[in-house]
Amino acid sequence: MDDHVAILSSFDKYTTFTFRGKTLTFRTCDGLERYMKILTWDHGYIEVMAKYKHEKQEIEEYIDLDPVLKGLYMDKASFLEPIKEVRIEYA
Repeated sequence: MDDHVAILSSFDKYTTFTFRGKTLTFRTCDGLERYMKILTWDHGYIEVMAKYKHEKQEIEEYIDLDPVLKGLYMDKASFLEPIKEVRIEYA
């Protein structure tokens, strides 16, 4: 895997964001089926299209990693700075 690419995914009621062997896991909406497409990556702020169980159309969603990193006492700059791209992957 590219050393500058992070991976966004989800399972059950959780979202995962993985980069260089570290995985952030945080609660998301119960109705989320899956993330579909990354629209924008802006150093911790992600605009993404998501598919929800209760909606026929994909919905634009926003994910802010700043509060997640603060809650884990992680240094935002050192974790996010090397990330140049975010991809969606599901097993």
